[in-house]
Amino acid sequence: MVLTLLFGGIALVFAGMAASACFNLRWAHRLPPLPSSPSPGDAKVESSVRCSVVIAARDEAVRIERTVRHLLAQIDVPIDIIVVDDRSTDQTPDVVRRLMAEDSRVSMKRVDMLPAGWLGKCYACHVGAEAATGNWILFTDADCWLKPDVIARALAVSRRDSADHVTLTPGVLPETLGAEGWHLAFLLSLANWISGVNRDRRGAHLGMGAFNLVRADAYRECGGYEALRLTVLDDVKLGLLLARAGRRTRAFLGTGDVECHWGTTMRHMIDVMEKNYFAAVDFNLPLAIAIGIGGPLLWLTALLAPLSGTPAGVAAGLGVLSLIAPASLIARRLGWGLRGAIAAPFVYPVLCYSVLNSAVKTVLRGGVRWRDTFYPLKDLRAGTVR
Repeated sequence: MVLTLLFGGIALVFAGMAASACFNLRWAHRLPPLPSSPSPGDAKVESSVRCSVVIAARDEAVRIERTVRHLLAQIDVPIDIIVVDDRSTDQTPDVVRRLMAEDSRVSMKRVDMLPAGWLGKCYACHVGAEAATGNWILFTDADCWLKPDVIARALAVSRRDSADHVTLTPGVLPETLGAEGWHLAFLLSLANWISGVNRDRRGAHLGMGAFNLVRADAYRECGGYEALRLTVLDDVKLGLLLARAGRRTRAFLGTGDVECHWGTTMRHMIDVMEKNYFAAVDFNLPLAIAIGIGGPLLWLTALLAPLSGTPAGVAAGLGVLSLIAPASLIARRLGWGLRGAIAAPFVYPVLCYSVLNSAVKTVLRGGVRWRDTFYPLKDLRAGTVR
């Protein structure tokens, strides 16, 4: 009886996760194409829009040129690009200066000294936003390449939905089956967030560093990066600030539109998330331990349950496999095959482990090292936006 109740409960947990994800995925789609025949009113709005793009770059000499050139190729919207060189020690500033000589839309700000009480990226974004003159500001990463029409399409959505903020998840081309499963599982974990903002659910918020497009007056009204000085998850928390200011967000799947060059293997993803996942649970160590240990134990129990030979045990195992259904929906929208969707349910324990890995390493170090600067944990806990 005890095992029946245990296995039955586990089956319900996983079936509920799959059903919830399938429901929320109704509002998780790719960014729609530009209208084929915009109305005169739309054209008038378009002509009044200008977007300032802010890139916080540190030691990105290898990739920054291609990133900027992709931005310069944007169509249907005038832009200017502000590259904030965050204490680079490589040839990043030389590359940007060459681009500035070629195109007057490119400018550069240099950060030589990080002020006390700031994270490096947050301060660089703040400096860039202070220099922005467009009525929209796009925050994007130095290793992200945008399709030529993506800013115009995002602005079209903002007009259609009266939104002040449009964000896209990072698009990655995984090199391994494990990484493919990881990204599908990661996107499934965001399904509720994406659904929430796209349905204007009270309290829902989201932001992605790969593509955070925000109306300039909304950015300044909510406090911007001045309010995010010591916030590791600055992209997500910018969405939180905007939601608290009563501003509307729209979120989309970025694969195919925002190509990011990180996390192509599972091992790499664990490393990338080392500074993020403890921050994602607001540096709550008991919660991180519960997720990091309880999650894998739950999955292991479900996977071993069919060996009991009981109907409840089989149901528990099938419950895990039910996650293939929402993963397949995501894979189809990304244009991926089914192999990653089949792998996704078995990757969830690794995501849980990554939370524990992030927490343990942060606690043992006493903080986070990011962009060659160490930030004490006590300062991060005190300074993060909740």
